[in-house]
Amino acid sequence: MSQKIRIAVQKSGRLQEQSVKLLKECGISFGNGSSKLKAEADNFPAEILFLRDDDIPEYIEDNVADIGIIGENVFLEKQKESELVLRLGFAKCRLSIAVPKSEEYQSSNWLNGKKIATSYPVIVENYLSKNNIAAEIHEISGSVEIAPGIGLADAVCDIVSTGSTLLTNGLKEVDTVMKSEAILIASKSLNPEKSALLNELVFRVNAVNAAKSNKYLLLNAPNDSIEAITQVLPGMKSPTVMPLKEKGWSSLHSVVNENDFWSQISQLKELGAQGILVIPIEKMIV
Repeated sequence: MSQKIRIAVQKSGRLQEQSVKLLKECGISFGNGSSKLKAEADNFPAEILFLRDDDIPEYIEDNVADIGIIGENVFLEKQKESELVLRLGFAKCRLSIAVPKSEEYQSSNWLNGKKIATSYPVIVENYLSKNNIAAEIHEISGSVEIAPGIGLADAVCDIVSTGSTLLTNGLKEVDTVMKSEAILIASKSLNPEKSALLNELVFRVNAVNAAKSNKYLLLNAPNDSIEAITQVLPGMKSPTVMPLKEKGWSSLHSVVNENDFWSQISQLKELGAQGILVIPIEKMIV
């Protein structure tokens, strides 16, 4: 009987929806009702475990789960035996120091002798040590941002996405301790069969993410502009060029990176390109 790889994802919270979406974009079909703690994939040898994000590293260390999707901040904080396989590019945020808006914060030296409230004591301790700061850490879970207002701490270190929660609580972000995003982690003791399944999943994730950052481009252009246009649109190897029925014109097909999209469109129009179509790519194998 072939083995199944056990994939741990957050059962609720900011990573859950995007993690499930990614797995389904990778062609893994499964049910994920709100009350389910485990689901079996219909078309891939996998079981999906819905767990608390803070528990996922330990479940992987204990070989209850084989791989998991968590925030990099959780991975570094928990310090469990697992390996970072792939950064996934979503759920980007930062772990930052914040102080009351009335404080004059010039540098991290301000933190000397202060009390810092956080849910990430390991990361904060490393940050303080690296910067030769002597401060007291108060570990609390949830509602970290209220700590200065109730006299529990002078500063906080917490996850920041937009910063609106800090502002609402009279705080300002003053220093970034680390940047974080969703990552794929794995047990260090996967057997060959499960390692092969992990490699297949990584292959699919890379195909999905490559597609998101690129667009498929179709355009019509006069033949005497093709050489110049191909310098703008090298594509994955080179653009596909097909003659049109209208004499002296061809259709070009290529792939453009999202970051270069608008600047390339302007150049193409200047070179005589017409009928430019830009189409999303579902998967991209490079």
